[in-house]
Amino acid sequence: MNRRYFIQSSSLIFMSALSMGHMPNFSSENKLRLGGPLFKNYQGPEEWAQTVKAYGYSAAYCPVGLDAKMDDIKKYEQEAKKQDIIIAEVGAWSNPISPDDKTAAEAFEKCTRSLDLADKIGANCCVNIAGSKNSENWAGPHPDNFSEETFDQIVETTRKIIDEVKPSRTFFTLEAMPWIFPESPDSYLRLIKSIDRKAFAVHLDPVNMVVSPAIFYRNGALIKECFQKLGPYIKSCHAKDLILKERTYMPQFDEVIPGRGHMDYSVFLRELKKYPYIPLMMEHLNTEEEYKEGADFILKTNESV
Repeated sequence: MNRRYFIQSSSLIFMSALSMGHMPNFSSENKLRLGGPLFKNYQGPEEWAQTVKAYGYSAAYCPVGLDAKMDDIKKYEQEAKKQDIIIAEVGAWSNPISPDDKTAAEAFEKCTRSLDLADKIGANCCVNIAGSKNSENWAGPHPDNFSEETFDQIVETTRKIIDEVKPSRTFFTLEAMPWIFPESPDSYLRLIKSIDRKAFAVHLDPVNMVVSPAIFYRNGALIKECFQKLGPYIKSCHAKDLILKERTYMPQFDEVIPGRGHMDYSVFLRELKKYPYIPLMMEHLNTEEEYKEGADFILKTNESV
């Protein structure tokens, strides 16, 4: 989603929030750090923070782009700290292992610039997927994606990204995908050991590791395994939900609004309570109303676990 917005006064922001019943609960007891894309317009750090809080969020995607000036970056960081908002992640979505040299080089530059921005603004992490050997689809399947050569390339490329930036207060993370490393908790552990960099960590999206009906129906066990094995390495999480289509002869999954699917949010949120500074970021929905429905479900579930 394009996160650049036009000017709008803070009074309009809060009037809109009130009309939607979307004012936040800032109780110190509510430790869930929920966030999502913003649909309201804002100008500058103060209105950005007001917008985040008007949605009831205490975590946010990075509010500035790669070309932001250092003075603006620091102002947003200071306002986030002042308003107790965690800047969860800077997206570096690209394909640094592309078989096309130009695409791979451009992706490497995007990853290093994104990691540098995350370090400057104090975000929890910079996140990408490992990429793909698919030259047509940067995040798509390919027969070579699970080869040992590809694993080694991911290790080498990730090391180079981290070593180029040398972040001191953030982490470079790879999000799991069904058709590329890391596709499971053990795959994450193998990458952590192989990459061997303190600035490498985990971005957890359990939905992306649901690759079979067996895992789908027992996804609570998968989520527990993720936190058991990866908990200290997790820097940010994505909140999605999943359904398994019926009347098909091969498994087909669809993403849906949190609460409409089968993902075990009771387990997910119970595990997150052990790590109160890991943000949970909603994504991939289409409208403000859909995000509100998802947020309401997540917050209500969080009260009961």
